[in-house]
Amino acid sequence: MLHLPPMQLTCSGTAALVIALTTLKQRYPHKPYVIIPAYTCPLVALAIHHCGLKIKLCDLGHNTFDFDFEHLTQILDEQVLAILPTHLGGQVADVKRVKALATPYGITVIEDAAQALGADVGQSGDIVFYSLAAGKGLTLFEGGLLGASNQNLAIQLQETAQQIIPQRPFFEAKRIIELLGYTALYNPFGLHFVYGQVRRRLVNRGQLIEAVGDDFDFSIPLHHVSRFRQNVATHAVDRLPEFLQQTRQQALTRIKQLQDLPNLHIVSSNSDNITAVWPFIMLKLPTQQQRDNILNELWASPFGVSRLFIYDLPNYTYLNAIIPPHSMPNAANFAQTMLTITNSLWLTELQFQQILRVIQKHVN
Repeated sequence: MLHLPPMQLTCSGTAALVIALTTLKQRYPHKPYVIIPAYTCPLVALAIHHCGLKIKLCDLGHNTFDFDFEHLTQILDEQVLAILPTHLGGQVADVKRVKALATPYGITVIEDAAQALGADVGQSGDIVFYSLAAGKGLTLFEGGLLGASNQNLAIQLQETAQQIIPQRPFFEAKRIIELLGYTALYNPFGLHFVYGQVRRRLVNRGQLIEAVGDDFDFSIPLHHVSRFRQNVATHAVDRLPEFLQQTRQQALTRIKQLQDLPNLHIVSSNSDNITAVWPFIMLKLPTQQQRDNILNELWASPFGVSRLFIYDLPNYTYLNAIIPPHSMPNAANFAQTMLTITNSLWLTELQFQQILRVIQKHVN
């Protein structure tokens, strides 16, 4: 379905990245640096730190989730082990351009497709990984997929997983219980009153990092996935193509309505010739004040309007020990002016029109 070589299942997308980086570190022990976008999930930084590697940040381009390629060119050298172009929110990064820049230095390109299962990705990089976490379309509550274009590298990834991933049956039992609870509550009523209630309380208290789930622990759980959860994911695969088609059509229809509003930038892939996926729609407002005014009305609603990551990486205090303290102006601006609208099939057209009216009021 993904048009890729066989993938190996991991307990999370973060675990998949840990396996990939550990394998590359063993291959190239003299290369200590990994380049990542300055706006991405904090778990990426924690995985790099977990593997004993160092982070180099690359700023974003103007009004895009993709790299600032001029900045990327400046920070490339023979000490860089890997670069992680990120397919943020299911939108596809320019991996071919990254690969062309990385090849002369012998740098491995790892495609971060944690939010892009089903998109046209994994074809240009050396390694690709996905997340199967809750809310990702295909899930076993927590899980991941990992693959490589080169067969020898793929075998090494499997060998590394056998070496560093423990069984931890009690932790896996916890995941099974969480999956059963998630299955029982995965409906508009359950999500609104269980997940939404906690989130609204955190937003009202101003605990925004906790509200969006950016408060990660430095300890990364690593364990084998049980046969039971593998079977759950196998059955879910049958429903995935139809789900992706429905959400893609819904997103494109609603984006057309958003495009009629002034002063609004829809964040999307730079090429029209590739297939993206749409777990949510990313909007970039002209100013932080406009973005915050919209969120003040909608964030605590049940309509699925939120923020993705609260800050660019240098502005997370708890990451200060592992993130270089460099200014990343485009990434900071992206974090300050971007919001997301869920693309859940449960969001009715009437509810979406309510969202549109609020946005229109603050962008006119």
